Amino acid sequence: MKNVKAIIFDAYGTLFDVNSAAEKCKERLGDKWEGFANYWRTTQLEYTWLRSLMKRHKDFWKITEDSLDKSMNFYKIDNSMRGELLNLYKVLTPFPEVKETLEHLKQSKFKLAILSNGTPDLLNELVVSNELKDIFDDIFSVEEVGVFKPDSKVYDLPIYKYNVDKNEVLFLSANTWDVSGAGNYGYNSIWLNRNNNIFDKLDFVPTNQISKLSELLDLI
Repeated sequence: MKNVKAIIFDAYGTLFDVNSAAEKCKERLGDKWEGFANYWRTTQLEYTWLRSLMKRHKDFWKITEDSLDKSMNFYKIDNSMRGELLNLYKVLTPFPEVKETLEHLKQSKFKLAILSNGTPDLLNELVVSNELKDIFDDIFSVEEVGVFKPDSKVYDLPIYKYNVDKNEVLFLSANTWDVSGAGNYGYNSIWLNRNNNIFDKLDFVPTNQISKLSELLDLI
């Protein structure tokens, strides 16, 4: 850790709860709200990977819309809820310990940044709506390279901006495929394992895993 110069965070599922949009509508969605939320997220990720492989890029917001349409159709949810769910996705709720942890890190020597599949507009709205706009030195979006994580072009972005070596970046994600992508690329990659999940077999095993973001403070 002593060589680290920048701490980079994934956004969706790591800092911000991707299920919070559906959860805020759970009275109308009923018992299926969580299954629907997970299906929406899984479809969204599948679309990013498939479009990257097919070289048929759409930005993350359009993919979010497309994956929502499929999910609503699968769960037979009335289309009148579409606009509400999309608006709530723009202002996802951060996990409880995120803001306080980031405020502590802001007082440190490290560059702090987000590296995300989200569009610049989506990411800016998220940090502003959650009063985090003064925390980050940079917000890196895959739209700068036109392909989604875990393509190495995405992980290049902070390296070029900060003129640092790969092993000088500490990267955190709750998404195992993202941790593996960043770790295989050369980052010091930490898994934020909020739900006691099992790590994937993708030729990388993180040296460290934490169960909530605040545990990062003990590592650094």
